Amino acid sequence: MNNTQTSQHKLLAVVAAIAIVLGGVACSGKSDTAEAAKPATNSANTSKTETAKPADAAKSDKAGAAPAVVKAALTVTAVQPSNGSLALKLAANGNVVAWQEASIGAETSGLRLTQVLVNVGDTVKKGQLLATFAGDAVQADVAQAKAALMEAQANAMDATANAERARTLQNTGALSTQQINQYLTAEKTAAARVQAAQATLSAQGVRTQNTQVRAPDNGVISARGATVGAVVGGGTELFRMIRGGRLEWRAEVTSNEIASIKPGAKAMVTAASGAQVEGTVRTVAPTIDAATRNALVYVDLPANAGVKAGMFAKGEFALGAANALTLPQQALVLRDGFTYAMRVEANNKVSQVKLETGRRVGDAVEIKQGAKPSDRFVASGASFLADGDNVKIVDAAKPETQPAGAK
Repeated sequence: MNNTQTSQHKLLAVVAAIAIVLGGVACSGKSDTAEAAKPATNSANTSKTETAKPADAAKSDKAGAAPAVVKAALTVTAVQPSNGSLALKLAANGNVVAWQEASIGAETSGLRLTQVLVNVGDTVKKGQLLATFAGDAVQADVAQAKAALMEAQANAMDATANAERARTLQNTGALSTQQINQYLTAEKTAAARVQAAQATLSAQGVRTQNTQVRAPDNGVISARGATVGAVVGGGTELFRMIRGGRLEWRAEVTSNEIASIKPGAKAMVTAASGAQVEGTVRTVAPTIDAATRNALVYVDLPANAGVKAGMFAKGEFALGAANALTLPQQALVLRDGFTYAMRVEANNKVSQVKLETGRRVGDAVEIKQGAKPSDRFVASGASFLADGDNVKIVDAAKPETQPAGAK
């Protein structure tokens, strides 16, 4: 009986559960039906709301947008024009030549060179022996001249004695006037022949001295044409010498620049070898070349092993100093044949400014027009910027550094 009751209770529980499930399904269907009955109304309300307030939605979107960030094109340092004293210099080109050259030649003719004692580059002193000629023929001529002088002197003594006797007999009538005049004339002729013989002997003595070629002044041998064994004629150049070893720079300057150079001015001369020497203006040419319209400036140069005669050299004349506005060379940009700089404006934008430049001293360039002392310019890297670019300015002394490990 108990088992039968238990089975009935289980069956009633199952039936109740099924009824509950079926009731939930029925409620769900009604809810879905109600929702399906109102779609058009909700859609219409939504559309009406969106159509009524489009401006509010646009305002909401604009208010929620983040402000735009302008990215800098380059991080740079700024520099201001410097106002200070700038040296006035005038550049010129020219040649290094000898101050004066001496041509040393043979003063005798038909003699043979037996010795050549100097070469090109040798420094010689005044009176130093440079070369010798064979003197045998000259010595023979000297001996002959001496003999001719002795003969003339003997004849002169005889003529003088005859003239003295004629003078004592002049008033006695023993000799005619014609004979007396002949003795007196013979005396004078003999005396003249003595003088001629003495002159010939002196000339031969000079020839003897000319067999030795000596330096006419202190200097440096710059050329040599003498060869041992050669028989040269009179006037043939044997050596060329730079007097005193002095060199000068002959600079060419234009006619409108010549007035600014005065004697005594200093000039820094750089030779083709790279050697630099400081010279002094000795004189300025009094005339201007009609073909080139240039004038020569003669600059004395000190002795320097790197400066040789015949070299091309460039230099600068120091003309004093004057105040000028300058910018460093790195801040300038050359575009289309003109010089520009990038000026930094208040909003960290750059504007391209055309400049008129002047003198250059080292890294400083004179700015004649286009810049003010209060302006700020991009110190370097301006060639990478365009007009209107944004830049980030940093302190040149304290450049930005990233922490270790930052990318």
